[in-house]
Amino acid sequence: MLFGQSVFQSVLERLKTEEEARSPASHRVAGLGTGLAFDVLEGVSVASQRVGQAYIDNLDLDSAAGLVEKAAPPPAPEPVMPAHLNRMAPHEVAAELAISAADTPQTLGEKRRAFARANHPDGVALPFRDNATKRMMLANLLIDEALRRIAR
Repeated sequence: MLFGQSVFQSVLERLKTEEEARSPASHRVAGLGTGLAFDVLEGVSVASQRVGQAYIDNLDLDSAAGLVEKAAPPPAPEPVMPAHLNRMAPHEVAAELAISAADTPQTLGEKRRAFARANHPDGVALPFRDNATKRMMLANLLIDEALRRIAR
């Protein structure tokens, strides 16, 4: 105890005298090396006086107006169907897969993935998805049948 005070009280007194000794500038934040600029005039924020205007102030109306005035871009050209999507017969899909008696489950899995990369419905334009779906169904059917034969 210093001078009849507890340690806690003496620390509080020292902090209070240090705080009084400092003359902080009103535009500075303690621990910050530079000052901050605020849009506060006489203790009242400018933005708080125009609450309805705050949203409009943050809009870039000049560039938004420029977007409206611009002409619409030319329409995208119609997509062209890839030639392989026209081959819908089971024998054509089988020829593409080239399934043989020497295939293993691993090679059949690789063939399935390779075929899906080129023919999956999610990878083609919307008008051609039906053809891609049918081709994938045929390929999966042929590969599943080959896997059943291997299992026997």
